[in-house]
Amino acid sequence: MQSTDVLIVGGGPAGSTCARALVKRGLVVTVLDKSPFPRDKVCAGWITPAVVDTLGLDLDEYRATGARTLQAITAFRTGLIGGEAVGTRYSRVVSHGIRRSEFDHYLLARSGARMRLGEPMRTVKRDDSGWIVNDELRARVLIGAGGHFCPIARHLGARIGSGETVIAAQEIEYRLDAQQAAQCLVAPECPELYFCDDLKGYGWCFRKGDWLNVGLGREDRHRLASHVEAFCGWLLRERRVPSDLPQRFKGHAYLSYTQAPRALVGNATLLIGDAAGLAYPQSGEGIRPAIESAVFAADVIGDALCGPGARVDALALQRYSTVVQRRFGSRVQRSLQSGAAPEADPGSHPSAWRQALARVALGNRWFSRHVVIDRWFLHRQQAALPNVEQAR
Repeated sequence: MQSTDVLIVGGGPAGSTCARALVKRGLVVTVLDKSPFPRDKVCAGWITPAVVDTLGLDLDEYRATGARTLQAITAFRTGLIGGEAVGTRYSRVVSHGIRRSEFDHYLLARSGARMRLGEPMRTVKRDDSGWIVNDELRARVLIGAGGHFCPIARHLGARIGSGETVIAAQEIEYRLDAQQAAQCLVAPECPELYFCDDLKGYGWCFRKGDWLNVGLGREDRHRLASHVEAFCGWLLRERRVPSDLPQRFKGHAYLSYTQAPRALVGNATLLIGDAAGLAYPQSGEGIRPAIESAVFAADVIGDALCGPGARVDALALQRYSTVVQRRFGSRVQRSLQSGAAPEADPGSHPSAWRQALARVALGNRWFSRHVVIDRWFLHRQQAALPNVEQAR
């Protein structure tokens, strides 16, 4: 039986970042993931300067081989679906577009962890010495980093598929040929974000070099395919995207931080990233919360395993929940302070005043720049965490 100090289930940005930080503490870490890497991953895919700083990414090194996509973002186009758009430009790069298959593989490869890829978690049990996974891996601590459907979250009592208010999305990412690229009016440096008129979701189209990503996500899962179809139809009529836009969209789900009821801590167990339900409520971004929660988890677990007594029970790990709430706010407070519009009654049509208010606000250049983009999508009001590459 193979022994490891920490077993991380999930090799995405949360899992790989946590592994990297724990390895730097001198711990033996194993990453278990059901998929071989690189693997296809559905995601709009951009990272903010805060993510770059926290990860200690050398962007020149990342793009040096030319095999990885790194699209500089210096502008945004925002508005309501079917309405007029507002353009916002910056004098410097404010984000970078990436392809998750490349980005996730890069982070995992540099983590320094042992790999068990292409292997799902089939069984988990506990004895006096710790956790036993798949009858052949023994670990002192388990970390759930397997996204919304993470088996560790289920083990901690998450009611996946029921009892949770899920954000559902459909999207597609594909490579443009020369003819398609000529037809596409979306500028590579300028992602386009268009909100639903009931403010319960938004669609996007984002060009990263030769790659185009189009999708839509909503709080309300009912008739999602119809919303996606209507959005794509509008994009085609506006000639924002090529006329032969593929029809086979992929779906995924996640939890907004303000609506996620999942426990973060159990006995010798933690959840990070989307497994914990940490996505920002306005934008749905999960990469930065995933990475920051991974840093917090590594700090708490590293102190616990390397400290006197090496206690890793739920009480000893509770500091993780405290730090997460200090960073992201309590779920109730975050909902009230987020600036998001109040929810409409389920199944009801948005009232005329809500639509009118949305059109006025989203049509205002100051609001679009300073609230929608700077605050909701870039989170420029919050400083980056320290560089994990320079941590102890």
